[in-house]
Amino acid sequence: MTNPLERTKPVARRITLHAGVPDAGLREVILARARALGLLGWVRAEADGTVLIHAEGEPGAVDGLLAFLREGPPVAAGAGRVEERTTAVEGHEQFAVRGVPAGVFVVQEHAATARHFDLRLEVGGAMRSWAVPKGPSLDPTVRRLAVEVEEHDMGHNAFEGRTAGGGVLVWDRGAYEQGGRVPWPEALDRGHAVFVLHGEKLQGGFVLQRTRGTGVKAQWLLLKRRDDRARPGSDVVRDHPRSVVSGVTLDELLSG
Repeated sequence: MTNPLERTKPVARRITLHAGVPDAGLREVILARARALGLLGWVRAEADGTVLIHAEGEPGAVDGLLAFLREGPPVAAGAGRVEERTTAVEGHEQFAVRGVPAGVFVVQEHAATARHFDLRLEVGGAMRSWAVPKGPSLDPTVRRLAVEVEEHDMGHNAFEGRTAGGGVLVWDRGAYEQGGRVPWPEALDRGHAVFVLHGEKLQGGFVLQRTRGTGVKAQWLLLKRRDDRARPGSDVVRDHPRSVVSGVTLDELLSG
């Protein structure tokens, strides 16, 4: 006999809708239906009209979204095929939009009074910055302390070299997207910001969660989301210590 509890165990599907309609309106319709069904996950509209969806929740709700997509949402009448595959449940907190550009990011390794990493995210033409003593992680079980520091000018993003107090190297860099229901920068103001990194080392969803204080010196936690870019048990700082610009380590830069 089937255990009744098994029928409510969350499942996850990765769905590709070949819509041929490069229209954000389609994304919004899918977002609304997924939320109405109580699903978690995300939707992302690509420039070629393909829509990527990660949906997780009760099996009946996931099947309901698939049926909706196969019937063809009103703004995508005659949409092409729907492909889907089973994937791991990632444990999302909400159903959100991905693919909304937010700017650039950089992670610099910094030897100063104490050795640390600086995570910087472009927000409003400047780089909001957090000092992360142990550096970022791709392991979703790891929580990293991140202390908010003063904003930096975007011109500082490319700096690498010796300083009076030590040295700086560009450990990672790339673009990032806003995530979650709350838009940027409001999400940061509220103290819970979901974002997606597209770096050379760091990729996928991350969260900054404020735990104490506001403004400069506020304490946050930096966490990796449980998505297909997560690497449980890994140590990206230890395994990939070299600059993405020069290829040297910070120790090599300081001794050069």
